[in-house]
Amino acid sequence: MNAPTDSRPTLPPDVVRKRRIQLVLLALVFFGPLGIAIYMYYSGTGQPANRVNHGELISPARPLPAVSLPTPSGAPTSPDFLRGKWSLVYVGDGKCDATCVQALDDIRMTRLALDHEAPRVQRVFLFEQSCCEQSLLEGTQKGLVAAWLNETDGAKLRDAFPPGDVPLAQRQRVYVVDPHGNLMMSYPTPLDKRGAVKDLDKLLRLSHIG
Repeated sequence: MNAPTDSRPTLPPDVVRKRRIQLVLLALVFFGPLGIAIYMYYSGTGQPANRVNHGELISPARPLPAVSLPTPSGAPTSPDFLRGKWSLVYVGDGKCDATCVQALDDIRMTRLALDHEAPRVQRVFLFEQSCCEQSLLEGTQKGLVAAWLNETDGAKLRDAFPPGDVPLAQRQRVYVVDPHGNLMMSYPTPLDKRGAVKDLDKLLRLSHIG
């Protein structure tokens, strides 16, 4: 009995090559934007050392632990409260002086300026005292996520931030955390709102996470 033969026609090499190129191009269309986004904000390509446009790149990105922290209302946060969305995080003390209030207002206006992308971003205030003015969370700051960096889980989260010569609550910086919980960028205060909006708009357009 004769062995079965493959009756399918053999394609010319140039046709095979063309189809492979088409497959590669399709893969780039689907996966290229995410790859570019990750590469840009983790490598800082085309920017001065340690900078991504207007923000200062934290390289390598620092994964933040999943912790549950007390809030001013007494209810704890979800352990994943820094995941699922992009987060603009300001760290200060519970008194929140004029500098702190200005920083919180700056991140509020920055988020609003992102227009239809704003729902992908949350505002977070981490404070290092066990009290926080309830009035701070009302009015223009409604929707702000406020949590106390206590001496248990709060200390774990605080220790995950880059070390420095100044205590974390005194650095007066706004941090960017990606939806996977990675600390990736920071800005000095007073916040350059226009620059921060440009950076975030680019990240949100290039990345489909969060």
